[in-house]
Amino acid sequence: MPEVSLSDWNKFLQSYPNAHVLQTGEWGELKSAFGWEAVRVINKKFGAQILFRKLPLGFTIAYIPKLAFSVQPSAISDSFWKEVDDACKKHRAIFLKIEPDAWENEFIFHPSSFILSKQNIQPPRTIIVDIRGSEEDILARMKQKCRYNIRLAEKKGVTVRVWDDIDGFHKMIQITGGRDGFGVHSLEYYRRAYELFHPTGMCELLVAEFENKPLAALMVFARGKRGWYVYGASNDEERNRMPTYLLQWEAMRWARAKGAEEYDLWGVPDEDEATLEAQFENRNDGLWGVYRFKRGFGGELRRAAQAIDKIYNPLLYRLYLWRLAGREGG
Repeated sequence: MPEVSLSDWNKFLQSYPNAHVLQTGEWGELKSAFGWEAVRVINKKFGAQILFRKLPLGFTIAYIPKLAFSVQPSAISDSFWKEVDDACKKHRAIFLKIEPDAWENEFIFHPSSFILSKQNIQPPRTIIVDIRGSEEDILARMKQKCRYNIRLAEKKGVTVRVWDDIDGFHKMIQITGGRDGFGVHSLEYYRRAYELFHPTGMCELLVAEFENKPLAALMVFARGKRGWYVYGASNDEERNRMPTYLLQWEAMRWARAKGAEEYDLWGVPDEDEATLEAQFENRNDGLWGVYRFKRGFGGELRRAAQAIDKIYNPLLYRLYLWRLAGREGG
């Protein structure tokens, strides 16, 4: 079966309850509203959602985020890869980038047609919190200061509830982005994400408040055995009440109620643990500030398998890498 409809893709994913949230039809629809085109390909028991980003002169970049290799990679059929190639060539892709849904030490698939990429789209390193067992078990695995801050927030009158104020969330995340130096999406982007995912039960927006005043909020996702902390925000008020700690704890509790067994804190600096622990108290650039916060929840530092690229147009691929290097250097 070549390219399939959104409904056919969602039916296919019913057989894969632990597929990554970035492979869901809802994620494809979200990205399609903001500069990408989602194409879904199914070949027997293998499938992929491919995102195409338009470039000048009708060319595109093809990207498969978090493709699951649920069998030995060498067993994936040649016919599946042909379907993927046909879709990429039809959309005039310069290259195809795949980020495997696997950890670095578990993934050894480097077919001759692919090369290791020089660029990851998603943060390669993250912290995974084990949310199995009792709540007491989970809290016991956290660092003492983190447990203290969760309880302090409760004692200081912070409460967490379900929220649907996307405008308020966007205003708050703009404050966070300005304070911590990272880019934020448009209001329409967060609204569309909520409209697509919330009705499915895969997403919730939570807010931490003090005396009915919003202090922090996050958008949490869950599918199968995994939960993900994807978008978070806090303003500059009442920070001594530690609202973000209680908020994160309640997000973990929500993911547990959905059946998740692990919780992905989604992105820390791409350094080994010794470097992170040696430097986190002295650095605030990039993701260093969030590492200081996320490390407290007692998770395991993990690094995703490196992205791999398949090149269809070598000349334009070299030009793309040249421009990428220029942006990173500038």
